Amino acid sequence: MAEEVMLLDFWPSPFGMRARIALREKGVSFDTREENILILTNKSPFLLEMNPVHKKIPVLIHNGRPVCESLVIVQYIDETWGRECPLLPSDPHERARARFWADYVDKIFPALRTVLLSPAGEAQEAAKEYIEGLKVLEGELGDKTYFGGERFGYVDVSLIPMYNLFYSLEKLASCSVAEECPKLLGWAERCMQRESVAVSLVDRHELYEFILVLKKHRQLQ
Repeated sequence: MAEEVMLLDFWPSPFGMRARIALREKGVSFDTREENILILTNKSPFLLEMNPVHKKIPVLIHNGRPVCESLVIVQYIDETWGRECPLLPSDPHERARARFWADYVDKIFPALRTVLLSPAGEAQEAAKEYIEGLKVLEGELGDKTYFGGERFGYVDVSLIPMYNLFYSLEKLASCSVAEECPKLLGWAERCMQRESVAVSLVDRHELYEFILVLKKHRQLQ
């Protein structure tokens, strides 16, 4: 019996992009069900059934069983579909370290969200905070090809969807990630050469236009 793999997703979501990249890195065929979460009251009964606690995407449904939260989903994908191209290191300490840095990516995300969705007056300070967080990540990257060394892995999957938002960050806060974090931009360009990443991330200009629509929608509420 063939496996059934479905991803409940919303095209602009960086967290959904994590799951898409991980699935494609493993060569897993999957169906996508788009959930329009622009309007908070527009969540489908199926999404609410699959993720009754947080009621949000992404949700990976594997043979009818849901897995929620993007980093948990990436770990599940890594553990379920073979170790030929592992995303997490085999060494326990290195695996814990990778989980720490992936968690750090999420810890600094609220500052980016503030830049993207808050009034202009709040964007500058939040942008400074987010870029300081990126500098910490750049320090961890150092001169390595990827965060784990020569192999594309878990921290890379966790962070690269945020690269998609750098253009919007720069437009809304009048800053330059390239000037502040040049090594991180070099890393992002290497990641974008991977097919799993290139086909999973959406166009940055389309994403920026969506963010403008989302900001307007929130202001009208």
